[in-house]
Amino acid sequence: MSFKIAFIGAGSVGFTRTLFSDLMTVPEFHDIEVSFTDINQHNLEMVTQLCQRDLKENGINITIHPTLDRREAFRNARYIINCVRIGMLEGFETDVEIPLKYGIDQCVGDTLCAGGIMYGQRGIAAILDFCRDIREVAEPGAIMLNYSNPNAMMTWAANKYGNVKTLGLCHGVQGGHHQIAKALGYAQDEVDIICAGINHQTWYISVKHNGEDLLPKILPAYLADEELSKTEKVRIDVLKNFGYYSTESNGHLSEYVAWYRKRPDEVEKWIDLGVWINGETGGYLRVCREGRNWFEDDFPNWMKEPAKEYIPEKRSREHGSYIIEGLETGRVYRGHFNVMNEGCITNLPYESVVEVPGYIDANGINIPKVGDLPLACAAVCSQSIWVQRLSVEAAVAGDITLLRQAMLMDPLTGAVCTPAEIYQMVDEMLIAGETWLPQYKEEIEKAKARMSLGNLIPPRNYKGIRVHEKTVEEMRQNKEEARKNAAETDKAKERPSAE
Repeated sequence: MSFKIAFIGAGSVGFTRTLFSDLMTVPEFHDIEVSFTDINQHNLEMVTQLCQRDLKENGINITIHPTLDRREAFRNARYIINCVRIGMLEGFETDVEIPLKYGIDQCVGDTLCAGGIMYGQRGIAAILDFCRDIREVAEPGAIMLNYSNPNAMMTWAANKYGNVKTLGLCHGVQGGHHQIAKALGYAQDEVDIICAGINHQTWYISVKHNGEDLLPKILPAYLADEELSKTEKVRIDVLKNFGYYSTESNGHLSEYVAWYRKRPDEVEKWIDLGVWINGETGGYLRVCREGRNWFEDDFPNWMKEPAKEYIPEKRSREHGSYIIEGLETGRVYRGHFNVMNEGCITNLPYESVVEVPGYIDANGINIPKVGDLPLACAAVCSQSIWVQRLSVEAAVAGDITLLRQAMLMDPLTGAVCTPAEIYQMVDEMLIAGETWLPQYKEEIEKAKARMSLGNLIPPRNYKGIRVHEKTVEEMRQNKEEARKNAAETDKAKERPSAE
């Protein structure tokens, strides 16, 4: 087979090397054309060297074409895999630290809440440029596989305003599937699931083993499990209150709803510091910074390590390679994807992005109709969808009124802050993100004028519950763990021993 795949944001070693290695486990793909593109030449060169070395050691005669020219990378591509982080870790830091000044405590801040909303403003401005280039230079009918967060917002904007067929992809469903099966005493492939909802707020609405309904057994199993009862307190409480288990991790889920992080004295009750994803303030930002610093320092040693083996046993659980394999070879793949709703979940807005089961084969992307979600689950998702919609429309138009309204309607932001605090925080976040927010150029100048007048609302000086960020020297004491963190797409698959 001969077709072209382009990776954008290819300087991300975890995603790019993992997804590319997955593709290379498919024998039919050993003659494809591959382009990597990024805005950071240094990172692009490092990841290209690693992947090219892997290809050579596996005896595959593909030459990767790295380029800083996005349009050159996209030219004649059939698939574009989007892994960008607009604003890089510097922008990510403002998404976490500025809201924290106003009392908004986020574990991640890349999907909803104040950080996710502002991250979406940066990302949507960029993804619409990507879509324009795809329409103009890629193969007609090219498909974008979007891994970038906020996934639902980005996928929504690309489909509605970018006019590029886009699937949003995430590993949350697979992670929870594995966790549930293990808690119930089964191997993952012995348990069949159906999930439906929105990205990071998807619900396991069917869990079965040989036709037996396992849903009633999940809560007792989690409460009886010494580890899960300690690390998944938010998910367990949501399960108690809503009747269904959520795909998203403890810390991530806690920042999408109004109940668990709105008061400093309450946060500690719901989180566990054994691993960042269980609720640590700014936890994902910390591990991403550690991973970046380690990769920069340790890269020469990566080139000396054994190459990745392109064998089925080493293939990751990420959807991307299986989707392309299904479309190109006709092999059927079943997964859960983020798509435009259009009536798939009947009690969520028609225009929204939902995460639902789908089948991939030579006939294309096939999404069955789910029907109604359980009413309370639909209510939780619906509230988030309206925040997403306001955020998407704000980002497309550069409309500060819609942006403020998205923040006001966000469950945790609204639970913590007054409207006046939200207005000031939006101004501060716009100014901090000026480099990446071209659509807000005029509004940023107005925000600067407002912030210069004085009489500002004083910060709350809340610091959150944080874990020490390791230096490179400290990470050298456990090189294997540091390298694993830098290389993974899912940086919370395993829980290390608490320090």
